[in-house]
Amino acid sequence: MKRLQRSGLVVLVLVLGGALSGAHDAGPAAPPPAVSGAQEVTVVGVFSDTQGAHGVMLEGKRDKRRVLMVIGVAEATAIAVPLEHVTPPRPLTHDLFLTLFGRLKVQLSKVVITDLRNNTYYATLHLTVDGAPMELDSRPSDAIALAIRAQAPVYAEDRVFEKSDRLPGAPAGPGERI
Repeated sequence: MKRLQRSGLVVLVLVLGGALSGAHDAGPAAPPPAVSGAQEVTVVGVFSDTQGAHGVMLEGKRDKRRVLMVIGVAEATAIAVPLEHVTPPRPLTHDLFLTLFGRLKVQLSKVVITDLRNNTYYATLHLTVDGAPMELDSRPSDAIALAIRAQAPVYAEDRVFEKSDRLPGAPAGPGERI
């Protein structure tokens, strides 16, 4: 992420430097370089439709593209509980995992939704164990549920947005936010 910020700063300095120095180009201005790769996303919410299907909506912080991933009711609940700041009377499975992580000195540093293949989303948990990085394959719904509880950032690769149905600014059709 820092590399992307630095690259953006270098581009900004070069563009501003050229403009301030009075440099002129006879041709049309070249488009800025495209930023690609994983971008941090916001978990907008968990939704259900009138037929009882559930989904979690993610929105890219860089370009505001959205992805709606269909998930089961148990997965929707696991994400909605911490998202809505609800404390269950007993620990849920993801709470148990984070307690275990804490006692074993394992930190969840980030979650990346990596791909969409054959209508299945893929994710990776990025952990730190005794200062060493470790990656674990995960279902995106579990990864998101853990990340919200651990206050770890969630990222999505550009290919996930490109392969998913792109959504307009608001969810379409009747549905209820959980």
